Amino acid sequence: MNINKVIIPAAGLGTRFLPFTKAVPKELLPIMEKPAIQFIIEEGLNSEISDFLFITNHFKSAIADHFENNFILDHFIKDKKKLNSLLNLERISKLANFAYLRQAEPLGLGHAILQAKNVISKEYFAVALPDDLIFGQKAALAQLISVAKQEKASVIAVQEVPNEKISSYGVVAIKKQITPNLFQVSKLVEKPQPKDAPSNLAIIGRYILSSKIMDSLEEISRFSTSSELQLTDGIDHMLKNGEKVFAYKIQGTRHDVGNPLGWLKAVIDYGLQNTEYEENIRAYLAEINL
Repeated sequence: MNINKVIIPAAGLGTRFLPFTKAVPKELLPIMEKPAIQFIIEEGLNSEISDFLFITNHFKSAIADHFENNFILDHFIKDKKKLNSLLNLERISKLANFAYLRQAEPLGLGHAILQAKNVISKEYFAVALPDDLIFGQKAALAQLISVAKQEKASVIAVQEVPNEKISSYGVVAIKKQITPNLFQVSKLVEKPQPKDAPSNLAIIGRYILSSKIMDSLEEISRFSTSSELQLTDGIDHMLKNGEKVFAYKIQGTRHDVGNPLGWLKAVIDYGLQNTEYEENIRAYLAEINL
């Protein structure tokens, strides 16, 4: 099983960050000196993924601009640290293949994934939601790829969440526990009330999926009366048609940078991992009695 493609849905309007996102895509929000989306690309490269397919809208051209070489800027930058940052971007542009498809309307995550149907052949592929940044020793997608190869099946990233927050997530029902961190899934439930949740394992923004998901999404879209096509519905459809799906508890710290508080926590967490800034950040937090 060779998994070398990742779909990155990035067509959202970023309304929780207005007015900033009126002109700048939320995917370019800085985590210290690096835009959030760059973490996703680096995670993919660290997972031996080479092909990155963005699902965007016509407001998001700045994402492509970020990963293209800027020869004028390169010429004028003399600061060694900034130069090294640009060299890292140059390395990314050499190792990664980028493609962009537009989603005309925000009609759900499943609809965004379906835009890539003609690019995905009979293969397994990854999905990475840019709102979720995961810091850990091993890249999150690499963890899922290992499980997918082991089980020869689709894998969903999950994490345990408190009961009072469960209604904000898609949740997996467990058919069988394989290891402390690996579960075979029986069904998915989208945003259940706490009393109806089949487990406390919430789906987070990393997936390895069989290409059969495209057929499931297409079939659902033909008969659904809903205004949005959800990826969880497509995965549930695969399950009902005999496909195995597993859930894996990702090892690492996940931050939801799709909202201001989650973004702020990610900035602090990442800053504390940086030897240049850690001491000053800790000193400031102590100064304000945190």
